[in-house]
Amino acid sequence: MSTYKNLIGKDVNFLTTDPDNAQAEGQIWYNSTAGVFKDLIVGEAFSSAAPIGTARYTFGVAGTQTAGLLFAGDTLPGPSALTEEYNGSGWANGGNMSTARRSVGGFGIQTAAVVTGGNPGPSVTTATEEYDGSSWTGGGALGTGRRNIGTAGILTAGLAIGGNTPGGHLTNVEHYNGTSWTAGGAFPSAVSASAGAGTQTAALSIGGSPGQRTINFKYDGSSWTALNSLNTGRGNTQSGGDSALAVVMGGYAPSVTTATETWDGTNWTTSSATLATAKTQMGGGPVGSSTASFGAGGYTAPGITATTEEWNRSINVITGGAFSSMSNLNTARWGLGGAGTKSAAIVFGGRNPPVGQDLALSEQYNGTSWSEGPDLNTATRVCGRGTGTSTAALKHGGHSGSPSSPNKTAEEYNGSSWANGGASTNNHDGTMQIGTQTAAASCGSNPPTGAKTEEYNGTSWTASNDMPYSAYMGSASGSQTAGVVFGGGYPAKNNSAEYDGTNWTAGNTLLQPTVGQGGNGGSGTQTLAIGAGGYTPGPIYLTAAFTYDGTNFATAPSMATARQEVGAQGANDSLYVAGGITQSTGAQNLTEEFTAETTALNIKTITTS
Repeated sequence: MSTYKNLIGKDVNFLTTDPDNAQAEGQIWYNSTAGVFKDLIVGEAFSSAAPIGTARYTFGVAGTQTAGLLFAGDTLPGPSALTEEYNGSGWANGGNMSTARRSVGGFGIQTAAVVTGGNPGPSVTTATEEYDGSSWTGGGALGTGRRNIGTAGILTAGLAIGGNTPGGHLTNVEHYNGTSWTAGGAFPSAVSASAGAGTQTAALSIGGSPGQRTINFKYDGSSWTALNSLNTGRGNTQSGGDSALAVVMGGYAPSVTTATETWDGTNWTTSSATLATAKTQMGGGPVGSSTASFGAGGYTAPGITATTEEWNRSINVITGGAFSSMSNLNTARWGLGGAGTKSAAIVFGGRNPPVGQDLALSEQYNGTSWSEGPDLNTATRVCGRGTGTSTAALKHGGHSGSPSSPNKTAEEYNGSSWANGGASTNNHDGTMQIGTQTAAASCGSNPPTGAKTEEYNGTSWTASNDMPYSAYMGSASGSQTAGVVFGGGYPAKNNSAEYDGTNWTAGNTLLQPTVGQGGNGGSGTQTLAIGAGGYTPGPIYLTAAFTYDGTNFATAPSMATARQEVGAQGANDSLYVAGGITQSTGAQNLTEEFTAETTALNIKTITTS
């Protein structure tokens, strides 16, 4: 009789704890502590990821799950030239295309991508552009202008399949060599909005229109061969992989669907994993592999979305980064300060508009609930972002009274009480603070001292160089010698700047490059920071969150409640956001915490049932 070792080539090991690496794949072991047999399962799942910066559909895509690209599309009200880059965690702005258009074809990688065809306006175009990782340049024109093109391949060996014009659907296939397009083998029937996968000489064309087609064809570089069909007919589906192993997700079937199917080289199998949100027109071109892809943006019927969902077929269980609810503050407030981390926090000051008074109240968080702490010596609102820890916090500036009067006061918290510290030279109303209780910098203020910077040594304040822009109530992260500030008001700013302890350097703009983002909160370091909430002119209050890597901003998973003038602190991967004010219901006691993406082996207990 064959043994497990004869069949699998591995022993059934007796272990006191489960293995923590992928060497366990395909292995059964006995966990003697739990008294059960276990093994490692390959699972399929979608996880929520950071949204794209600009909601849209009918765009082009390229690249992989950790180096993706999204470009063009329709933002409702019209075609877009915007490009966004994905790093596996968030989306950042890339270079704009030369021509705004929608319903395009796209293929390639993040640093060598192609966009072709589509609608700049009522008519279709033959225009092609190539992306080098930062900017677009003109490429060779398609032989036949069209939209809703199926695509596959890379910049120097690309494929455009079918598509449609105002006159109808097409059988046209064209090859791209990085310079020009030439005719390839015609598709067996007129098709548009199909999904592509693979290379120029080994490609799949999956589904499409007219109707919701189940067809699946393979291309060898000159001719097409019919393969086994999809289980669910669909058009405008998103794909990943190649001709041997592929995945498709979403699309019209005939209504917008969440359904996902995988291809093993012979058959399509309907996956138990589905998109959280039914959507279509997410790009159509291949992104990543059959085991690691994503579906971003798209049309949800009705309306468009900015959501991103990552697809993984893996021995790991991936839980996407997300905000979740913490215990509520005891007192709703806005314009408050905060210090510490999401497991040991303190918030202080602020204002409760229904009461109409500035607050001296502080509250402490122990990882489970908020409890009232000692009062500030001076009731203060818009009292900066705060800095330090829950047992060594610093509050500086703000304003008090009615009519309000800005102040220069600093207060220090030692874990049990607040004591007055040194007074600054300038008013710092709504200052953005970086550093610690004994080595801090207060950056910016409500005008007229909106760009002033002063440093604190635990006793006294010293003037430093001005910020490159005037702002207050923005995000701040880092130390006194390596800090960063971003956004702020009023009006909302799109600026950022880095501080080295002496000088400021202007940084890149936020993801809201036109209208800015003020009243936002944040934390982290100069090279790894996160911000959330705020407002744009209108005003429009935001759930949006973003990260900063020392150079660029990228999107992060959003908060549940749109608000501004929040208390926020923590680390880049464990931000908390407390209180704030919403457009409709006023001061809030809501608190949310951010937890970064986690990965764990998909270990299952073997049972007899």
